[in-house]
This record gives sequence, C-alpha cells and structure tokens, in this order.
Amino acid sequence: MSTASGDPTTGTADFSAPPLADASVPEEWDDGQDTIQDRSDTEASAAEQRPTAGGSTAQAGGSTAHAGPGAALPAHRPTRGRYGGSSSGYELDLRVDVDSVPGGPKVLRKVSGDFFSTSGGTKAYFGSFIVDAPTVSWSATHVVIRGVATYTWQTAFVLVRVTIPRSRANQRPGAATVEFLRPPSQPGATYVCPYVSPYFRTVEWEQDSVTGAVPFLSYDTGSLPQPANSPARTLTVPRAYAEAGIELLVSGTANTIANSQSGWTNTELHGAMEANFSLWRNTPQWKVWLLVASSYEGMAGVRGIMFDAADSFQRQGCAVFYDLIQGADPEAQRAMLRTYVHELGHSFNLLHSWQKNLATPPAPLGGNNGFADLSWMNYPQNYQPLNGNGGAAAYWGAFPFQFTDNEQIHLRHGFYRNVIMGANAFATGAADIEPALFDEPLTDESGLRLDLRSDNAGFSFGEPVVVELKLETTDLRGRSTHNHLHPDDELVSIAIRQPSGRTVLYRPLLRRCVDQDQTVRLDAGRPAIYSSAYIGYGRDGHYFQQPGTYQLRAAYLASDGSRIVSPVLRLDVRHPVSQDDVRLAELMMGEEQGKILALRGSDSPSLQSGNDALQEIIERHATHPFAVYARLAKGLNFEHEFKSLSPDKTELTVRPPDPKSGIEQLTQVVKASEQGKGVDNLTLNLVSRRLARAYARQGDLEEANSTLDQLVRHFDTPAFKPYVVEAVRDQADTTKARLSAEFGG
Repeated sequence: MSTASGDPTTGTADFSAPPLADASVPEEWDDGQDTIQDRSDTEASAAEQRPTAGGSTAQAGGSTAHAGPGAALPAHRPTRGRYGGSSSGYELDLRVDVDSVPGGPKVLRKVSGDFFSTSGGTKAYFGSFIVDAPTVSWSATHVVIRGVATYTWQTAFVLVRVTIPRSRANQRPGAATVEFLRPPSQPGATYVCPYVSPYFRTVEWEQDSVTGAVPFLSYDTGSLPQPANSPARTLTVPRAYAEAGIELLVSGTANTIANSQSGWTNTELHGAMEANFSLWRNTPQWKVWLLVASSYEGMAGVRGIMFDAADSFQRQGCAVFYDLIQGADPEAQRAMLRTYVHELGHSFNLLHSWQKNLATPPAPLGGNNGFADLSWMNYPQNYQPLNGNGGAAAYWGAFPFQFTDNEQIHLRHGFYRNVIMGANAFATGAADIEPALFDEPLTDESGLRLDLRSDNAGFSFGEPVVVELKLETTDLRGRSTHNHLHPDDELVSIAIRQPSGRTVLYRPLLRRCVDQDQTVRLDAGRPAIYSSAYIGYGRDGHYFQQPGTYQLRAAYLASDGSRIVSPVLRLDVRHPVSQDDVRLAELMMGEEQGKILALRGSDSPSLQSGNDALQEIIERHATHPFAVYARLAKGLNFEHEFKSLSPDKTELTVRPPDPKSGIEQLTQVVKASEQGKGVDNLTLNLVSRRLARAYARQGDLEEANSTLDQLVRHFDTPAFKPYVVEAVRDQADTTKARLSAEFGG
C-alpha cells in the first residue's frame, strides 16, 4: 500500500458523480443480510446467445449489425473485462468477472480493483481490493453487482456496488459506475469507469534468443490425443494467456544475441537481461523478458528458469533452454509451449502446483499435495491423479491446456503487488509460515524416511550454515521416487524456526525448473541418497542473523504425492566473543557475500564489494575457519569461465578460466576438509572433482587423476557405507573419462 494520505473509498464533499437511475441502497444492506437475486432475463439471454456446433455464438434470427423492425436484437456483450476511471486524486483500475459467452473464458465470479493516487504528473500505487462471490442481478438495461470487499488497507467502506449498462454486440460498451458504502448505507466515493479491454490485465512481453535457437511459434492441440472436453485449437503463448484473461503483447525488438556453447549461469542470465531487455527498469511494471538460451550450465534436466529472484525487483526475467526442449514433432512442440507458459507463469508469481501452501499467505493445495493438478504449473512426469495411473502420458491425456481456477484468480484478481513484475518477491512477502506446516503426518506408508543433519552442532556467528539431507527407504524390498533432493530443485522445503520464535521458509536465491523425470530406486543395494545445501542465504537474505538456537525441519514431496517430514534439527549459532569475531562476521554476512556464496562465486560487477570482503578474509585471516568458505567461492569461480554480453548485443565477452588461481584456492579447501576443518564431505566431493578439472585444464591429467584417487581413498574407510564408497568411486571414474576425452588431446 502507498504511503499516500487519504482513502479512495470515502469520497469528498466537492465531488458529485452523475446520478444513477437507481441510487437506492439495496435492502439487504439495510439489515446486514446478503441475498442473491436471480437473473431476470435468463431465458431471453439464452435465446440471444445460442451456441453453435463449433462452440461459437449465433444470434437468433440472423446477425445483421442493425436490426430492423421485428428483427431479433444482436446478443448482449458479456459483462466482463477491465474498466478505468478517476475521482478526487485517485485512479481506479477495475476488473469485472461475472459473465462470459458460451465457449468463452470461464467465469470466476469476482470483482477486483487497484487504486493509484495521483498528484501533479506523478502516480503511485495505493492499494487493492477484491469482492469474492458477489451477488449479481440482471435487468433488461443494467447489471448490478454487489458484495463485501477485502482490502489491502483498513477502511469502513467495505460495501461495493458496481452498475454497468447492458450493451449489445453492435454497441459500444457502457461505463461501470462503482460505489463504495459504509454499512448500513452511508455513501462514500463513486467512480465512473469507462470500458478499457476484455482482458483483465495487459503485459508487454519481450523475447530474445541466442544464435541458433528457433523460438516457439504455435502448437495445434488437436495433433495429439487430448481430453474430449478440450477443443482442438492452435495455441501460441499469448493465446494460452488470453484464455486465462491476460493479454500478452509482443513488444520490443526480437534480438538475436551471441550464444555460449558451455551454457548459461544465473548471474550471466541476469546480466543478459539488463543488457538486452529494452523495456527493463528496476521498478514494478507490466513487462517481462524471456530469453531462448542454449542450455543451463551445471545441471542437466533444467528446461527453464525464472532467474530474476535475487534482488528487490524480482520476476522480470525468465529463460527457456533450447538444447533440451527443441524439436519439430508434435510432442516437442507441445512440451515447448508448456515450458514457455510455465516459466512466464513464475514471472506472474505463480508457484509450482505442489508449492501453493508455501506462499504468503498460503494457498490450498490440490489433490495429492498438488500433484493431481492439471495445470501449466505442474510437471507432467509428477502428475498423480487421485485415481488411476499418473505420469507424463496420463497428464497429457487429461490436460486441457489451462491454469487451475485458483491460478486464474491470481492472474486476473490477485492484489497488484502480488502479480505485477518487479513488485513483491517471488512467493510474496517475507515467506512467514506456520510452525506446524511440517507437522508429522498421522500415518506414513510411503516407505521413505528423510533425515536433516549437520556436521556442526554449533556454528560461529557469520559461519555459512550447510545441512545434509538423506533420503532412505524403510522398505528394503525397494521404493522408487525422484532424486531431486536439493532444495533449489523445489521438491524439498526447509522450515527454519529462528530464536525470536518466527518461522520462515528457506527460499533458494535462484529457483530452477528441473523439469525432467529422474527416478531413483532405493533398495538393499542402494538404500539412501544424499544432498548438501548451503541454506544460510536465500531470497529473503540471511536466515541466521542472530545468535541463539534454531530449529530446522525439512519436507520432501515424493513422486506419489507423499510428504515425507524429517525430525527436527537443532542448531546453535554462538555469540561472538572478540572484536576479531565481530569483524569476521561482518565480512561474511554482507548481502553481496551471501549471494556470492549461494552462487558459488561470481564476477558480476554488482558484487564487487562482496568479492573484496572475501579476499580480505583470505589475505588477512588465512588461518581462520571462515577462510575455507572464501577460498571455496573464489576457487570455484576461478576454475570456471564467466560470460557477459557487449552493450551492442553482438559479442559475448568471456573471461577465460584461471586454473592456476583455482588450484591455489581449491587445494587449500581440500586439505582443510580432509582434516575435518573445512567443508562437509558432499561438498568436498564436488570441490575435488572441480580441482581435478583445473589440473586437466593446465594439461596435467596425471595430477587430475591423482586428485580423484585421493578423493576415493578419503571415502574408502569404515566410516562410510559400502554403497557410498562405490558411488564416489563411480563418480571419480566418470570424471576421469570425461576429463580425458575433453583435455587428453
């Protein structure tokens, strides 16, 4: 809500609106009762709008534009769409959703609006309201909509009445008159809002692509089997959103930009957006950018990503990865359409189907913890109906190419800052959640168990908090599920109860859609899988900002929809005891340092002061335990190239890898960790393989293989389960073969 003074619902003494034909307050508001009035001309309207066999609407008695004497009148326009008006320093953007045409967009029976305060040449957002399930009455000449509104601010004028003249298809739509009243009947402000658009919201969409990538155009839904109740039609991305009531206007210039053969990182994507998104500004606006990139670096199976989730103006940019989704056959085109619509859906602040309850405020989940949703926001391979078989084939056989009703309510009627790009953070607000969100289930027949643990029972203030997740089977006959165990993949959630008593949800700095079926079989031969996650910093900043005791609990959403909850993990963050402790904590806990640690290093100019702070730790506090984490971020970044686009979009500037500096830093990380004074074992595994790659880049395959052999020896002890040792050995052998193929020549 804006800080502007006043209240746009109260009205002012010097404003007089045009009188209405019926200005009386409805009787049901006199006594506080709410009654529903039947539509008075239902039969006439049905005769006027007769569906044809093809789903269109025919006018009874013909379709002449100007009916002569005795001829049937053209059909009424549906009472729906966007209206806009102003009064006494405020503008109202009104959305009416109570009517449609046969075969047209679904009626959600809502009225909503956004207020903006105006002063001179400036305009600022004030607040929003929504009327759920209003009463609607039709007469021959007017539609009257009444209900009680929910606002983003406190006001006494909670009653809303909207009166709209009924117009024929050959007439210009009439203006909506909106009245705000204080119970039982005190009139407040009145707004006369001319008709603007049949769409509830309009968004400008700019799309660029890398060299060699062919952007998606359209898909004929009738080219493959689909539900009988879903009409065959040609869907483009704008058409898919139009069916949800959202106008997606193709804007800007479609640039072709230089490609990166090695894939794109999160920070590189954000840099590409700033350089190429011609409509981009760090301010809330109905504008979004999509890049058709080649591939996502560092992880297979990522079809797309809404990467703009790390700053104060989020959800302005997303990307799809052409190398994984390309194809000219109907299956590939269908999947491309879903990926584009899905990633843009995240930009509108839509979560995955199984994550709705993690929003602020939480929304109800669909069946099977959301896996039963037939939605653009579900993964086909995750689809699990309440009855029958699930999986991708079942999803596509039942999917009508639409958002769910709740998702459409958000798109059409969600409060302004919750939907517009660049406003509220992804998932909205500060992600407060109920402490009981991850309560243990009353029954658990999943055959799976989740454990959350840490190598450290206590952390120094400012020390990066890393946890290990373990998923194991309790049924040694075997269970199959997905192996997306890292919280960045968004199928695992971690709740953090802070010393203050506030419970928050860890939200990854950058979310990614690992939209690929990766099934793992857990049985006697391989009873568990593991993952390590740095959770100290995310989209809400630092989660461990104060000394004290923290309680953590994780939840894993299995392939069948089961929610597996871990026991509570208690961690202590110790108070600093010296000035050096305070100084080191300050060097570690800046916002930029948190981002660098979460990204595992970055050359981004916007993070320069964070890199300077980490370098100071390495140079002035080389023997302190925090230096290991600074070396980790620096070393991984040195070992890897960093890409940025030139201002004219024609050249890709690549800072080549610096293997010598990478070896210098990563060797120290490995040495300290093998002595139990560094990173956890899962991170050690990663660092050792990246160190081997740095040696191979220098042409020293012998030292690369020696590094991998040492990794295996570290794990080949009685402290580790045999299947863990075997998994590490397989990873080492695979890495040797890959490095030999890439650098052996």
